[in-house]
Amino acid sequence: MTDDRAPSAPAADGFPPAPGSHDPEALRRRALDALLTARARTATLTDSVEDGELTAQHSPLMSPLVWDLAHIGNQEEQWLLRAVGGRQALRPEIDGLYDAFEHPRSARPSLPLLAPAEARTYASDVRGRALDILEAAPLHEGGRPLERAGFAFGMIAQHEQQHDETMLITHQLRSRPAALTAPAPPDPTDAGSLPGEVLVPAGPFTMGTSAEPWALDNERPAHRREVAAFHLDTSPVTCGAYQRFMADGGYTDPRWWAPEGWDMVREHGLTAPLFWHRDAGQWLRRRFGVTEPVPEDEPVLHVSWYEADAYARWAGRRLPTESEWEKAARHDPATGRSLRYPWGDTDPTPEHANLGQRHLRPARAGAYPAGRAPSGAGQLIGDVWEWTSSDFLPYPGFVAFPYREYSDVFFGPGHKVLRGGSFAVDQVACRGTFRNWDLPVRRQIFSGFRTARDA
Repeated sequence: MTDDRAPSAPAADGFPPAPGSHDPEALRRRALDALLTARARTATLTDSVEDGELTAQHSPLMSPLVWDLAHIGNQEEQWLLRAVGGRQALRPEIDGLYDAFEHPRSARPSLPLLAPAEARTYASDVRGRALDILEAAPLHEGGRPLERAGFAFGMIAQHEQQHDETMLITHQLRSRPAALTAPAPPDPTDAGSLPGEVLVPAGPFTMGTSAEPWALDNERPAHRREVAAFHLDTSPVTCGAYQRFMADGGYTDPRWWAPEGWDMVREHGLTAPLFWHRDAGQWLRRRFGVTEPVPEDEPVLHVSWYEADAYARWAGRRLPTESEWEKAARHDPATGRSLRYPWGDTDPTPEHANLGQRHLRPARAGAYPAGRAPSGAGQLIGDVWEWTSSDFLPYPGFVAFPYREYSDVFFGPGHKVLRGGSFAVDQVACRGTFRNWDLPVRRQIFSGFRTARDA
């Protein structure tokens, strides 16, 4: 997931709009709740460690936590205070320090960053002014694109939650004892009776959206896609299934690997998912500062696209395309409609999906029966980001909004699409149309996968 994603201009189509999307006061309440929820999570992630850990770089793959904290405030200042509110800049001199395109993550510790106390004060000062602007902003349908339907406020809430996920990745990369705790997710109730795969029949469906008010530019516009019949795993691939691939020489047989993936395996000596190690004949993993046995019935986590692709080849299957994934997740054959979420058009609840850092791990395969799609597939939202076989490309009719660097500059064969979100994703930044993308070598992200085959 990239550092800075800002989004897309709303327009109407036949896809049912989000609840309250035509009611300015309901949108105002929704935006306020999203902003407050994101800030509470940011506080949890940054207040749980000492200042020295906020300024340290725990991995060259990630920024110091204090950079993310001030960057969140700076993006909010630029978009809500300046662009929407027309306010005078508070700290224009720091814009360059917190420009993700100007400074790679590995170089950020050497920058003259705001200290933790100053970063907190700055983010809080910006937030107070932003809430004043939200209280007075016109959110009606005919307003300016950034204000219409509260788009800019939803964009900033999503941006903060995306950085909260990034900071949670940094917490996973810490070598210190656990700083975060959470209860275990619910156990599945009928996992033993679920089929291994579901059949998604051939036919067209509506992909993407033009009506979801806070959808980002790469999710737009809604368009028809024809998809051939295919079979899809009912649940994400589990750690136990992945261990069978490992035990069968999966990491030592080049037949299963794309050439670049095989080069990665040899260069880095890969033998298992990131954070796994073997001890006394047992696979263990490190999870947020705690070492524990790898649970066999939990979706596998921290695997790259190359590892997911190699497993699928070994299993005689393949990764689903992005279109296949979205059809399985959203298409309702009874009505011909595409749903906002697998279970329908209502926002997620704790009974639907593992989201929002409520749990610091995926739920066991087969959990969340209330969240299953009409196709029969489950856990399509939450738990683990799911790699697809697709490159990150624009939809027909794509228009960059509000700036090119959000999505447009990432389109092409260099990035692969992930779908569905993970336990680290908040509901404001996760829906049936939401598209994530990353380099196929990435392993520190909360990524897993499921497989498909032609019908």
